[in-house]
Amino acid sequence: MTQPVASDTGNIDQASATAWFRTLPPVLPMEMVGIWRGEGIPSGHPLDGVLENLNWFGKRFHTDLRADALLFQWRPGRLVPIEPSIIPVRLVLRFASFGRTFIARNWFSYLQKAFHAEGPTATVKLRSVDFDETAAMVYDRQPIVDYFRRIDDNEVAGMMVVKGDDRRYFFRLQRVDNPDGEVR
Repeated sequence: MTQPVASDTGNIDQASATAWFRTLPPVLPMEMVGIWRGEGIPSGHPLDGVLENLNWFGKRFHTDLRADALLFQWRPGRLVPIEPSIIPVRLVLRFASFGRTFIARNWFSYLQKAFHAEGPTATVKLRSVDFDETAAMVYDRQPIVDYFRRIDDNEVAGMMVVKGDDRRYFFRLQRVDNPDGEVR
């Protein structure tokens, strides 16, 4: 199964997305090395649609298992890693609907330079989720862990877990051989 199953209402809910994620095989940390283009999987989470509105590109994983947790498209031909510790995650979750507006996209495009990360912002390691070990990206200065499971050889599913929040944000990452932009 390469995507979550919709409920009777036609929507994918948290339970369906979680059940789908659990069916996928685990990933080893070294298999994550490279640049990945991301896309949210709507599941009733407050962040559904927010990252896409802000021109989220995806993630980059280095050979030393350090990672650029948040890569955004800044102008054509340029990817910018953002420092997640600047972002108040609980406030963002509370007011996430604002993140889907044109105003938020416009503001964020100007703030990207100020939010630029000086280096990798997370570590990739094996972590247990539902009794299986799989690759997980642990943010350095945020209470966030992204768990990964394999969809196929060039695509993985992600499940973002914020400590203290029962909701999960689901996304997929597709390996990029030649990114459209230069990562700085």
